[in-house]
Amino acid sequence: MMKYLFLTILLLLSTITFAQNTTNKELWWKRNNLRVIQMNLPDYEAATIHADSVVEDLVKCSANTLLINAGGIMAFYPTNLDFHYQNPHVKNNVLGDIIRKCHEQQIKVIVRFDFSRVHESIFKAHPEWCYISPKGERIINTDMYVVSINAPYVQEKSFQIIEEVMDKFPIDGIFLNMPGYQVNNPYEGKYHGIDQNEFDKKRFAAFSGGQQLPTEENKADPLFQRYLEFKKHTVEDWSERLHKLVKSKNKQVAICTYSDKFVDIIRHESQSMTTLPYWPYSASDNVGNAVNSFPDHIISNASIQQISFQSRYNAVEPQEVQIRLYENIANGSGLDMSMMGDMRGYEDERNFEVFRKVYAFHKKHEPYFGKYKSIAKIAVVAPGAWPSGDPMQEYRGIQLMLREAHIPFDIIEDGQIHNLAEKVKGYKLLILPEITYLKPEALQVLKEAVNAGTHVIATNRTLFDSPETLQTLFGAKIEKKDNDGAGNYLVPDNRAIFKSFAGQKMIFWKFNLGLYDLSGADQKLLPVLAKGRPGPPEIIGGHDPTGYYAMGIKNHPKSKALIFPVNLGKIYYMHGYQEHKNLLLDAISYVLPENTRQIRTNAPARVETILKEFTRNTVNNNNSGQTSDGLILHLINLTGFSGNTYFEPLPLYNLNFQFECEKKPEKVFSLASGKPVKFVWKNGQIQLELAGLNGFDGIVMEWN
Repeated sequence: MMKYLFLTILLLLSTITFAQNTTNKELWWKRNNLRVIQMNLPDYEAATIHADSVVEDLVKCSANTLLINAGGIMAFYPTNLDFHYQNPHVKNNVLGDIIRKCHEQQIKVIVRFDFSRVHESIFKAHPEWCYISPKGERIINTDMYVVSINAPYVQEKSFQIIEEVMDKFPIDGIFLNMPGYQVNNPYEGKYHGIDQNEFDKKRFAAFSGGQQLPTEENKADPLFQRYLEFKKHTVEDWSERLHKLVKSKNKQVAICTYSDKFVDIIRHESQSMTTLPYWPYSASDNVGNAVNSFPDHIISNASIQQISFQSRYNAVEPQEVQIRLYENIANGSGLDMSMMGDMRGYEDERNFEVFRKVYAFHKKHEPYFGKYKSIAKIAVVAPGAWPSGDPMQEYRGIQLMLREAHIPFDIIEDGQIHNLAEKVKGYKLLILPEITYLKPEALQVLKEAVNAGTHVIATNRTLFDSPETLQTLFGAKIEKKDNDGAGNYLVPDNRAIFKSFAGQKMIFWKFNLGLYDLSGADQKLLPVLAKGRPGPPEIIGGHDPTGYYAMGIKNHPKSKALIFPVNLGKIYYMHGYQEHKNLLLDAISYVLPENTRQIRTNAPARVETILKEFTRNTVNNNNSGQTSDGLILHLINLTGFSGNTYFEPLPLYNLNFQFECEKKPEKVFSLASGKPVKFVWKNGQIQLELAGLNGFDGIVMEWN
């Protein structure tokens, strides 16, 4: 009897283990092989869209995931809920037909919800559900009204809408557009202010112990800081409740949105820029930031086809789209593109060939994508997930210097440093470009990393609100953090460090030039010269030393901390003079002489090089990524980018690459051509000879 009981228990345990393993395998998004096409439907296309043509177009594009409208602003299916505005153009069960026929072709379907707005008819019935500004204004787009996140529509009705869709359709995922608090009318470019809805007032009072809602966004105001905590709490509370609802109904339904808490797929967007210079590295920036900051998530970075909200019917240039999609692949995301409406009768089809080409490339070579490990020894700290203003320009300028020099680096969001302490401490160099604020826990991680041997380079106003940290790490004290440097010069004085300035005695400056007391540093470099007399030519001069310096170095027992209290990144991002880039590159060479050129190549600066360890991404491969199957060197040809226009890239020939490779590869070949690539491996170094490069290539170095 005991024998049979024992066998029964063993069988039960093995069944549970099998079920758990099966469940893990069935989490379809975990393979990280997404090829998403989003058809962002205007209401009128619900009358003309056909399931057969949608699926035919998806198959032609090698897509394996469709993202399409379901509800929120309006129902794209016959709804039974009186608070869910029915799209009047919906015919029969077209959404159900699309889902069924997609599934017949093994295409997953993620449905889109947008709970940021309600139709005018809903507003008239329930005005208390909607946003109201400090001036008593509503945010209105034609007949759509922005809602309040703390009112019943979002807090209660949204869950009923999602439940209805999940009960009606066998969906594979839900995507939440525009989640969270609204203060702007983005479609008109108008700021309205902090929501003063009565539900917000009551909930904030309960959260804050009776305080009133702030009416101005002032980071120096303790009340506004409390409000930021409130927003974070309420958004995460809603997200957690949604997660519990969705997973209780079906664990195989993925949740996708722009945040990380209670989400399976983090979505980001490569959008067109409205100001120059354009940023051709947006996908590398977005994906690199997300995959390193949130390593337990799948990332899907969407190439947004529209030029702007005001120009939705025009798509960005095909070459820009190609760069975005290849950068997605190279950095560890799948493919994702968002277009206005169905592909049939589209107003601007110039990018369709690019979609078909790159998506087919990804499908063909899927085992080499999606499971990557970084080899970078440098990390750049990003000022958030969606940087803007001066911090964005500083951050991008630093990135640009490194990318053009073919120096591998990771990106980590500033708000995630305290969650990634061991990862941060593993880098040999951290670069902080205008990272003005870090949480106390993050500051502690930074100090521990420096004590353990990690070098640090900081620029401009980094950590200006933590005088103690500036003094401890850099020996720096701010006298004047905001100072117009136009007309000043810097002197590259120590030629043992500044080796790139032969024939040059002075470096012009522009933008911010902070005046810092660097007496606590071990070295003061780059003397700042006075503005002097700019003209006329007969009287120029007077550029005498001011007593200030634009660089300080503090020695720590195992590392060095360098500070540039100037807009080093911004000046290069905006103007592109090599002398400013060389300041950073020489500084990196000084602290990491053995790793400055981790990739040595004759490729032009406009060839983006991304080197990763990879694990084969196949259905039957249970390798969790702990062991690697080889290296892959991604090459993205940006030579067609001129700064404000995207042309076809120039074909390149006879490119050489050299870098560390711990094992001798069994074979080395080009994904683009399928042909072997000449290589020499010796003493842990590999040299590659690539005959030619067009738009993109992935050079695979497979180990045994």
